[in-house]
Amino acid sequence: MGDLTGKTALVTGASRGIGRAIALRLGRDGARVAVHYGRDEAAAKEVVAAIGEDRAFAVRAELSAPDAPEVLIDEVASRFDGLDILVNNAAIGASSDLEHTTLEDFNQIFAVNVRSPFFIVQRALPLLRDGGRIINISSGVTRIAMPEIITYSLTKGAIDAFGHTLAEQLGERGITVNTVAPGVVETDNTAPMLAEPGAQEAWSARSALGRVGRPEDIADVVAFVASDDARWMTGDWIDVTGGSDL
Repeated sequence: MGDLTGKTALVTGASRGIGRAIALRLGRDGARVAVHYGRDEAAAKEVVAAIGEDRAFAVRAELSAPDAPEVLIDEVASRFDGLDILVNNAAIGASSDLEHTTLEDFNQIFAVNVRSPFFIVQRALPLLRDGGRIINISSGVTRIAMPEIITYSLTKGAIDAFGHTLAEQLGERGITVNTVAPGVVETDNTAPMLAEPGAQEAWSARSALGRVGRPEDIADVVAFVASDDARWMTGDWIDVTGGSDL
C-alpha cells in the first residue's frame, strides 16, 4: 500500500469502530492523524497512544453543535500547517423509522451526518493541500430500501450526492473525492443487533463472502483511496459490503 509518510489526516468519529480502524491504519501507513471524538476522550487517547503521540493528537467537537466544524478545523490548523486527507466518518441514527422519528431526532441526525461534513469541508478547504483526498463514509443502505432506518438512509444519500459534486468542483486542484460504502460491520454500535439470536448468521448469509464486515475491512479500502495509488480515482462510490445485498 502507498506510503503516507509526511501526510496529515483528519478522521472524524475516530475514537471507536470504523473511524478508529481508519485512524490506526492511516497512522500505520505513516500519516500524522488528528483523532476526532465527540464524547469518549479516553478512547480517543487510546487511539493516539497506539499511533504515537508524536504523530497523533485527539480533538473534541460535538458535531451536532453549529460551531463544531469551526472548532474542529481551527484546532487541526493549529497543529498542522496543511491537511492532506480528510475522512468524514462520524455519523449517528442507525434506528430512525418513519413512524417513530421525531423532529428533534431528524434534525440531530441531519446535523451530524450531513450539515457537519458539509461545513467541515467548507472550513477545511483553505487548509487542504492541492492533490489532497476527501473520503466520505456512506452506507450500502443508499442502494437497498430499509424502512427501519429511513432517516439515516436519507443522510447517507445526501453524502453520496455531496461527494459526487465535490469531485467535479475540486478536480482542478487535483483533490480527489470518493465515497466508501460499508454494509453491516462489527462495531459497538451494531453489537446489540448482532447479538440477537440468529442475527450473526442471518447477516453473514447476505454477504457473498459469508460473514459480516470488520472495521479493518473498511479501513484498508480507505487507506488505498488515501494513497497515491488511487490518484486517478475520483467521484467514485465504492461498495465495501462484501458482496452483500445490503
